[in-house]
Amino acid sequence: MQTVLFHSTVYGPIHSRRLGISLGINLMPNDGKICSFDCVYCEAGWNAQGQGRDGVPSRAAVKRALKKKLNEMKEAGSGLDVITFSGNGEPTLHPDFKGIIHDTLLLRNQYYPEAKVSVLSNATMAGKPAVKEALLTVDNNILKLDSAIAHTMRTINQPLNPGCLPEGVIDDLKDYNGQCIVQTCLLRGEHNGVKIDNTTSAEIDALIEAYKLINPREVMIYAIDRATPEKNLEKVTPQELDAIKARIEAAGIKVQANG
Repeated sequence: MQTVLFHSTVYGPIHSRRLGISLGINLMPNDGKICSFDCVYCEAGWNAQGQGRDGVPSRAAVKRALKKKLNEMKEAGSGLDVITFSGNGEPTLHPDFKGIIHDTLLLRNQYYPEAKVSVLSNATMAGKPAVKEALLTVDNNILKLDSAIAHTMRTINQPLNPGCLPEGVIDDLKDYNGQCIVQTCLLRGEHNGVKIDNTTSAEIDALIEAYKLINPREVMIYAIDRATPEKNLEKVTPQELDAIKARIEAAGIKVQANG
């Protein structure tokens, strides 16, 4: 079984296809995974690997680790484009998420004021007031919507909450009044005998209608690029991404494609 990717709270910097030179922050356990989705393409593997024994890092531990790393990078003359919340699960599930974002913004301003702060979220907590308040303070509030069709969304993302449906996610994201970026992973394949393809004309039409309702600052579409827990998945080609990007742009929506 594919296991967790990140074994520390602060990791990198790494080069992100979408964000540049990125210093990562993992708010989930270093030896396990906690997420409200169980996506077929998740680079951190299935939730079944367990939550581990370390637990989530405290707010103080995150602040301490981030300050140490930023200080080291500054002294070494290293560049930094973005501080990115990602890691072994859903960062907004951390009970002190709002406070950690506050600390991170202060440290960013102290060490790398030109750097952006980004959060990669699956949007399942986007309607929670404290989470929303925190997300509205970061530079790049990146929220997932892989399909606007319930069956496809549930097959790809496998939400733990059986009541989680695209309509609810879209409604939550509409409340951000455009202060968000919507991220969509495009893929096809099969999982447990069920075919997956969110690149069809019907799927893209539904996504475009959802994007119009949400009115995000930008849409990011991308293809899987690393090992996935479900092996029966197919990477969408750069040519297909470009064609889908053109359809979305024709609807008057700003979009970035990363193959």
